[in-house]
Amino acid sequence: MRLVFPTDENMGYLSKRGAHFGKATYYTVITLENGEIFDVESVPNPGHSGGACGNAVTNILGLNPDALIVSGIGGSPAQGFASAGLDLYFDTVSATVEESVRRFVDGALEKSSGNGTCSAH
Repeated sequence: MRLVFPTDENMGYLSKRGAHFGKATYYTVITLENGEIFDVESVPNPGHSGGACGNAVTNILGLNPDALIVSGIGGSPAQGFASAGLDLYFDTVSATVEESVRRFVDGALEKSSGNGTCSAH
């Protein structure tokens, strides 16, 4: 299973999670096998100017994730991910990717129903 986390630093699973998925400096991609971290990659965010959040959705979908885990997200991109069939989870507690992975594996994250949490988008 591939999980994508917006991050603002390139420190693998020790990266602090970014607050805004579309403006994150990196996407940290975690591959899980049997509930454990198997692989970690950090991909620079190519940005989303000119295409607003639609480009950010396309950028993330290009990473072939099974789920995206964010602190918050606007309604339009949340609907874009829902339409694409990508599972979206909220984690407003974990500081690092590693902590968030543990919470995901433990089933402690809220799954989005296709609605956003931010009104700015």
